[in-house]
Amino acid sequence: MRVRRGNYPCRSPEETSLPSSSPRTKRAAPSSSGSGHPEAGRHPGHCQGAGAELGLAKAEGEEWEAERGWPKAKAMAAPGAAGGRALLRGLSLSWPLGAGSVSQSFRSSAVRCEATIISGTEMARQICKEICHEVKSWVSLGNRKPHLSIILVGDNPASHTYVRNKIKAATAVGIGSEVILKPKDVSQEELLDITEQLNMDPRVSGILVQLPLPDHIDERTVCNGIAPGKDVDGFHIVNVGRLCLDQHSMIPATACAVWEIIKRTGIETFGKNVVVVGRSKNVGMPITMLLHSDGEHERPGGDATVTITHRYTPKEQLKIHTQLADIIIVAAGIPKMITSDMVREGAAVIDVGINHIRDPVTGRTKLVGDVDFEEVKKKAKFITPVPGGVGPMTVAMLLKNTLLAAKKIIF
Repeated sequence: MRVRRGNYPCRSPEETSLPSSSPRTKRAAPSSSGSGHPEAGRHPGHCQGAGAELGLAKAEGEEWEAERGWPKAKAMAAPGAAGGRALLRGLSLSWPLGAGSVSQSFRSSAVRCEATIISGTEMARQICKEICHEVKSWVSLGNRKPHLSIILVGDNPASHTYVRNKIKAATAVGIGSEVILKPKDVSQEELLDITEQLNMDPRVSGILVQLPLPDHIDERTVCNGIAPGKDVDGFHIVNVGRLCLDQHSMIPATACAVWEIIKRTGIETFGKNVVVVGRSKNVGMPITMLLHSDGEHERPGGDATVTITHRYTPKEQLKIHTQLADIIIVAAGIPKMITSDMVREGAAVIDVGINHIRDPVTGRTKLVGDVDFEEVKKKAKFITPVPGGVGPMTVAMLLKNTLLAAKKIIF
């Protein structure tokens, strides 16, 4: 990894090929009992993860009844799409390579357990192993190593931390990288000149401008200055438009992370009620597009019924929506916005929030999400922690996008 201040340097070249999608299968409508998987083997596409509805099995000769609550289960590791293992604490999952279904077994019990905590850290580790294998295979065929260029403006500590994490993760999977540092008073014109040079450089696979930018710079203009095929953040207007039209595109990494978590965990979306709390164009909107769109389209979606709310939705109205939801995805930036009384028994809760608050006990600053984790996990079936949930997965999906850009799979 090279760090350059000032003028943009020369780097090293790259190219690609399309991944084979799994064949689509026509899905049967879900059964009235809610058991069985109506769409096994679907969800092909470049942000693909193994996953399907979790089948409820007979345990120790007693037939499972969903209304009795979730029984205790042995903690096991769930194989990922490439045969690796993503840890799902408190849950037994398994699926074979290339399979579109998940099997699950439980011990019969009249007492309901707490939620399965989805380890985004372990899932991201598995995905990074898959990416590393793909990078080695790609390079072994005589292609150039994928290369990620990151433009970092100013001295925002959080931005510098995020960039360091991305560089470290890229190095670990064999993706080359560099950071182009610019002062906070850099002009918008200079940033556009840099993105144009990077666009023209065949050695650069992906380009990322770390947000936020200083107030005098229009973020949308700068993001649109990146070529759509190198836009690994998925923020270019062409990628946003293609996403909304259910076409293949670079999908924003956080939205792609949420989608991958849902699929790899086997959380059913077909015909389910989903509430997305947060309407940002970089997170809430693309998550909504992925979940509500048709599973038979070019870029398959989740076929869910999606309701979008946000920080100005009245609390009582928000509660009405979330209590009906099978899946709640929260990205509003408000600590403990979702409390246990707002969540139905057995819901899946994915927390995208990142908030720094002062711990009243220790007096130290700690990282929390938008969900009251300790209370909600007593009612939910699945829940992601903060930290260790969506965050690591976002970095993994950024690296996946960089590999896709190097292979020129989308454009």
